[in-house]
Amino acid sequence: MTARWIRAAWLGVWRLAQRYHRYEVEGFEHLGGPAALLVGYHGRGGALDLCMLTATVHDRLGYLPHGIIHSFYESSRLFRPMVDALGFVPGDGPKIVEAVARGEHVLVEPGGNREGLRSFRQRYRVAWGDRIGYVRLAVRHGLRIIPIAGHGMDDTYLGLNDGYALGKRLGLPHRLPLWFGIGIGVWPLALPFPVKVKQVIGPPVDPAAEGAHHVDDQEALVRVHRKVVGVVQGLLDKSNRVR
Repeated sequence: MTARWIRAAWLGVWRLAQRYHRYEVEGFEHLGGPAALLVGYHGRGGALDLCMLTATVHDRLGYLPHGIIHSFYESSRLFRPMVDALGFVPGDGPKIVEAVARGEHVLVEPGGNREGLRSFRQRYRVAWGDRIGYVRLAVRHGLRIIPIAGHGMDDTYLGLNDGYALGKRLGLPHRLPLWFGIGIGVWPLALPFPVKVKQVIGPPVDPAAEGAHHVDDQEALVRVHRKVVGVVQGLLDKSNRVR
């Protein structure tokens, strides 16, 4: 019963958010077919666009994609019921194997809080650095990588500082960020600005077709990573230029 209510609450919140942000998604047809790794740009605050996408995936495909989260949340008694009810997974492991076997997508944001909790001076710029773990994950499980970006997500809040850098400077535990963001109030106790959000799902990148066949082939993994970063940045540039 608890799990059902948690899922219903999640879907209800993000369906309302879709109306609030006049949410659109372009390229959803790329999510057809077998399980894939959905790799998205992390917009301001809590990656609201990707949360809204989970509701769309549920409504069209019948399940929630399995978002990869920090292991802290699975080990927490407070968050564990939510993690289980919503199908979140703490990195690679048996749960991802099971999801892929069912043909269900896995969702990850390589930029994480470093990308999402930045200053207004850094908007719509991919900041994944040399993080290639997601490519290794895709190669290990034979998954296509589907890039996701769009426009509106960096306008939901006005960031005043680099939250990750400040949290690191202050030595906060669990690498927690300290971010000052302005919406309709002060983040995190604030509604986002009611900007229109349009999400764009790009065509898949197949690591095998790019020559990445082994998880220990660092050169090939980096090559795929650079291609995916370029595609995501291209989606951001095109979407915001058109806007």
